[in-house]
Amino acid sequence: MSIVVEMTVPADRFALPEALSSVEDGMFRAVRLVAHGSENTMPFLWVDRTDVARLREAVDEDPSVREFDVLASFDERCLLRVEWDPRIRVFLSVLRAEGAFVLAVSGYGGAWHFRIYFSDHDRVSAARECCEARGVDATFGVENRLSEGAGPGYFGLTERQYETLVSAYELGYYEVPRAVTQEELADRLGVTHQALSERLRRAHETLVANGLPQAAHRRDHPVPPRAPDGVDI
Repeated sequence: MSIVVEMTVPADRFALPEALSSVEDGMFRAVRLVAHGSENTMPFLWVDRTDVARLREAVDEDPSVREFDVLASFDERCLLRVEWDPRIRVFLSVLRAEGAFVLAVSGYGGAWHFRIYFSDHDRVSAARECCEARGVDATFGVENRLSEGAGPGYFGLTERQYETLVSAYELGYYEVPRAVTQEELADRLGVTHQALSERLRRAHETLVANGLPQAAHRRDHPVPPRAPDGVDI
């Protein structure tokens, strides 16, 4: 059963602890992450919403970085090429050992956030145990079982949220122009316009919070990844 796992590792246990602390408004996103035997680990990073001069100083002083270059700079982001200190490879060696594939990685809020593919749950358990044995303080979060398909529970959606989104899509609510209005969609589903509006808003919020975790940190308050037991909005 193939699984995609959301995983978080504190910056001081992986990379750029000083830079992520100093550049609080910046998000670091890996352009390419190699987790299968290459020494050229995570060589390119996009950094969003930051001052380039302050970024240069923060990265230059970071103990996890040997050398770096600013390859390109734009209004709100820049591209870095980084040569890392060998210690950041400890965590990635755990993933290599368990045959994992890193799908996405971003650094913000003092931590690195990963989306990692495992071939089955035993591999996830082995990676967790290996992290504990090596002193890697990794938090294993939401697990999406790919073989189950995108049904209720996927990305934290409740059953009603899932059914509402599917119905809205099938009836053309997301087409441009819309094939069905929100009022017509509410009538089809047998709910009030207000109830439908709130359900769609919560479903969209859940998808963004759990499907795009790197975007969720910009909020003033956190979005819970799943509704509490017994709650189906």
